[in-house]
Amino acid sequence: MALSADRWSEIWQFFVYDTVKIFVLLTVIVFIVTFLRSYLPPQRIKTLLTHRFPLVGYFLAASIGVVTPFCSCSAIPLFLGLVESGVPLGVTFSYLVSAPMVNEVAAVLLLGLFGWKAMMLYIGSGVLLAVITGFILGQLHLEHLLILTETRSAASAATVPSTRERLERAGRYTRNLLRNIFPYVLLGVGAGAFIHGYAPANLLAQIAGRGNPFAVPIAVLIGVPLYSNAAGTIPIVQSLIEKGLPMGTALAFMMAITALSVPEMIILRRVMKTKLLALYVTILSVGIIFTGYLFNVVL
Repeated sequence: MALSADRWSEIWQFFVYDTVKIFVLLTVIVFIVTFLRSYLPPQRIKTLLTHRFPLVGYFLAASIGVVTPFCSCSAIPLFLGLVESGVPLGVTFSYLVSAPMVNEVAAVLLLGLFGWKAMMLYIGSGVLLAVITGFILGQLHLEHLLILTETRSAASAATVPSTRERLERAGRYTRNLLRNIFPYVLLGVGAGAFIHGYAPANLLAQIAGRGNPFAVPIAVLIGVPLYSNAAGTIPIVQSLIEKGLPMGTALAFMMAITALSVPEMIILRRVMKTKLLALYVTILSVGIIFTGYLFNVVL
């Protein structure tokens, strides 16, 4: 079906507006978070996370994940650093789950698009899922299923960087991160704009509407082969919701893309044995599906 000139104009306006908005948000927030994170090296984080009350450590790890990198693949290096620093495996998994699944950019966008209730439910359910996943994996004592090289560097008494050096490093990191992820943001915004201007609401309602009890797991299965970050998928989520998809189903789709992507699994397979990776994927998939149904019931 050919699109009219008005539809093409609507698609173009959606694409330009959301691209500029996301770019500004990413630039500002990534820079600030990276600068603040420079004051919390892995060794200091270990001190915070090895709390005498285990659940506090899981919660703190999940909270740290909220304000760290925007995609799962960029979260893996810090995950490995925490493991090699002696942080318990379950605690590090809480971080690995929350880092890609819950981030400040997605929270801000959800606040602007759907209100504070959606934002708080998104953050709360993501952190809770990270804590539960980490706790379960931690109780299983599966450290022997990690594949780690003995590269623990001795903690050298490096010179404490100045504020200017921290700012310069934050600027370089921000530029590099934007260079790496912005193509995915453009693809996500482009797909969202096309869905916004083209996809018929009735068709989407039939495929994954409220009448389909299997809509959430189907959305998760569709999202796994894809790869993007939460900021890049939010425009798609917005468009799908506008076309009749329940919010929980759309957000389950987003969580599957950001936390269960094939590229992430490929990277994690290099540091985890198959059994541990399978447990991680299974627990996280069940949690995402539960979160999707929760959103559909509450909102």
